[in-house]
Amino acid sequence: MPLDLTHDPDLRCWVESAGHEETDFPIQNLPFAVFTPAAGGDPRVGIGIGSEVLDLRAASATGLLERAATDDITRRHLADTLADACRSPSLDALLALGRVPARMLRHALSSLLRADTTVGRDAAAMADQLLFSLDGVHLGLPAHIGDYTDFYASVHHATNVGSMFRPDNPLLPNYKWVPIGYHGRASTIVPSGTPVRRPRGQTRDGDAPPEFGPSRRLDYELEVGAVVCGGIDAPIELPRAEEHLYGLCLVNDWSARDIQAWEYQPLGPFLAKSFATSVSPWIVTLDALEPFRTAAYTRPEGDPAPLPYLSDPDDAQRGGFRITLEVWLASARMRERGEAPMRVSEGAFEGMYWTLGQMLTHHASNGCVLRPGDLIASGTVSGVAKESRGCLLERTWKGTEPLTLSGGETRRFLEDGDEVILRGRARAPGATPIGFGECRGIVLPAS
Repeated sequence: MPLDLTHDPDLRCWVESAGHEETDFPIQNLPFAVFTPAAGGDPRVGIGIGSEVLDLRAASATGLLERAATDDITRRHLADTLADACRSPSLDALLALGRVPARMLRHALSSLLRADTTVGRDAAAMADQLLFSLDGVHLGLPAHIGDYTDFYASVHHATNVGSMFRPDNPLLPNYKWVPIGYHGRASTIVPSGTPVRRPRGQTRDGDAPPEFGPSRRLDYELEVGAVVCGGIDAPIELPRAEEHLYGLCLVNDWSARDIQAWEYQPLGPFLAKSFATSVSPWIVTLDALEPFRTAAYTRPEGDPAPLPYLSDPDDAQRGGFRITLEVWLASARMRERGEAPMRVSEGAFEGMYWTLGQMLTHHASNGCVLRPGDLIASGTVSGVAKESRGCLLERTWKGTEPLTLSGGETRRFLEDGDEVILRGRARAPGATPIGFGECRGIVLPAS
C-alpha cells in the first residue's frame, strides 16, 4: 500500500497530548484496543490518541464518523457494516471485515481527529463525549483469540539457544528451509498488567530422578504478535498473505526453562509455555506501519533460497518492519525504593529470518484454516550483540553470566516480584515515530 495523507508527518490533532514528541499514539498511528471505563460500563472499541482513548461507539452514535468519511463508499460502510462493528464490545467484528474496511475507518478517524477539518473542529467541541483518559480506563484483550501459534523466526535467537545445547551444530537442518513454530495455548493469553504466577512442573537435575515443583528458571520472551483478519481460505499465497494480517502487538511468551528442558524430549513446548502469554492491548495496524517498511532479512551467502511458495519479490523487498523493541525489568526491591525500571535488552524486529507473510503462508500451506482474531507470534526477537538478546536464557547465557540490575541485585532468571515491561517503537527517516504502548507482567509466587 502506498503512503497516503494519514501518514503525513505534518498532520496536527486537536487532542493536545497527541502532539507530544514522545507519545506512542500520534495521529499517524491510531491503534485499536478494547477498553472499559473505570467508572463502570460495558467494554467498547477505542482508538489510542495521545494520552486519551477515542470511544468508537460514541463517535459513531454522534454521526461524526459518518461525516468524517472521505468518499461515498466509506460513508455507506460507516452507515452500515462499519457502524455496527464500531459499536461492538470487541474487535471481533472489525477483524472479520478485513483490511480494506479497516483502511476506510482509518481515513475517517484521521479526518475526525485533525485540527484543520470541519468535522475535527466539531469533534473537539464534543471531546467530553468522545474521549477517556488512559488513566481512567481498563484495557483488556482486544479480541477473542481462538488459536495462537508461536514461531521461531529469529536466526540469532535460534543460533544462541542451539549453541548452548548443541555447540557443534547450533541450527537444526530444517531451520533455514521452513518457518518453525508450535501451537500455543489460547486460553492462557492474558492482557498487559495481569500478574503471572510461577508455574509448577517436572524438572530434572543431572541423572537424579525428576521432581515436581515450582520452576526455578522462569524467563520472559520478547516477541511481536500479528492478529489475523478477514475471511480466510487455506492455502494462502504469499503475495496475498498480508491481506489477512490486521496489525501487530507486543507479546511476552513466558517460559519455564527448566521444565522446558526436561519435557522438550522428544516433542515440543508443553507445560513450560502454556501457563501464560501476555499481550499488549493495542493493535497497531499494518496500514499505520507502512512508512516503516524495509527489506526482509538478507540471507548470507550460502544460505538456501526460500522454496517457491515462500518466495515473493515484494515480500523480499518490503516484508520487514523498522521496529525497535525493548525489555525493561523492575524488581520488587527496586519498586519499593522508587527506582526506575532498568532496560536489559534492545532489539530490532527487521532482523527476523522469516517475514510475517512467510509465517502465515506456511501456516496455512497444509490446509490449516485460520480465523479472524487468531494470533501468530514471531518467537523471541534477538540480535547479534549481547544487549539485543530477547530473553534471560540468552542474556545470562543459561545463567552462567548473571545480569546486574541498577540497584545491585543480580538475575540469572526471574524471581518472584519481578516486573517485566516490553516496549516497541517504529522509526524511519521522514516519518513520525509511532509506538505500541506497553506489555507488562509481575511474577507471583507459585500457588
